Amino acid sequence: MEIGIYSFAETPIDPETGGQAEAPQRIRHLLEEMELADRVGLDVFGIGEHHRPDYAASSPAVVLAAAATRTRRIRLTSAVSVLSSDDPVRVFQDFALLDLISQGRAEIMAGRGSFTESFPLFGQDLADYDEIFRDKLELLLKLREEERVDWPGTRHRPAIDGRGVYPRPLQNPIPIWLAVGGTPASVARAATLGLPMALAIIGGIPVRFAPLVDGYRTLAARAGHDPAKLPVGINVHGFLADDPDEARELAFPAFASTMDRIGRERGWPPTTRRRFEAECDPDGPLFVGSPSEVTEKILRLHRAFRHDRMLFQFTVGPLPHEKVLHAIRLLGEEVAPAVREASALVG
Repeated sequence: MEIGIYSFAETPIDPETGGQAEAPQRIRHLLEEMELADRVGLDVFGIGEHHRPDYAASSPAVVLAAAATRTRRIRLTSAVSVLSSDDPVRVFQDFALLDLISQGRAEIMAGRGSFTESFPLFGQDLADYDEIFRDKLELLLKLREEERVDWPGTRHRPAIDGRGVYPRPLQNPIPIWLAVGGTPASVARAATLGLPMALAIIGGIPVRFAPLVDGYRTLAARAGHDPAKLPVGINVHGFLADDPDEARELAFPAFASTMDRIGRERGWPPTTRRRFEAECDPDGPLFVGSPSEVTEKILRLHRAFRHDRMLFQFTVGPLPHEKVLHAIRLLGEEVAPAVREASALVG
């Protein structure tokens, strides 16, 4: 199993202005985290796209390109690229160029995103949410397949008349994952198109999502794709420390602050310590604890999903940089080797 990390470049919010604070330092720290993840043998690092004051990475490809020059082997992916509000040609070109810079380590994780700020920012109508994504994903896949593209156009994207799209990536094809949040329609889309699926589980009991993964493989086979060649990734929230109590003491304030801020926008109830602790339990969605606890929890999930990749968001909210670096070391040096060895035995 591949083990990795994803980040949104979480930043504090200035309490006086409500604007972004400490973005330059956060980006410096993020690049250090990516360098360390490469050194300790992690497989993947993902950067999410957001357009909010609490996140500093509005362009994953730019951050990943900076990391590409400072890393050697780790794969570099968006997590996610908000395809609905971007132009597929530009997304493809950015990641093709990243692929050249990184010598074949780039991936695209395409999704609709869990926030909506990018839609009015780039002149999109939220009423067309599903239709825009469908059309733009179709074009992105066509760009991957063909150097010179004929595209009839839609009401959301003008036609392309036999134009060449450059540069071409080193990988042929460059991997494109479809990020899904657990809706059956999104799972069916990934299966029908024969795209690797990245399933985000940030709430609920994780094993209850297993029927979605089973359904994905069944639908992919019906569509003529070999499920064995379609990786499944699981993206979760987590944190590591030598001691499980320390891990939870560190993670809870940042987690609660972030979830409560988003919850006020979406009508969620406040995060309590009791609920947080329950979600850290073996059956819960939070992978927060010691290396041995998190290893066992990953393997428990693998028995249900037989998934191929697992990515952790350690910085759900801003955390002390040195503690994040230590968590990355624990993931790369203790958790990942144990998980790889055990998961290889069960296939």
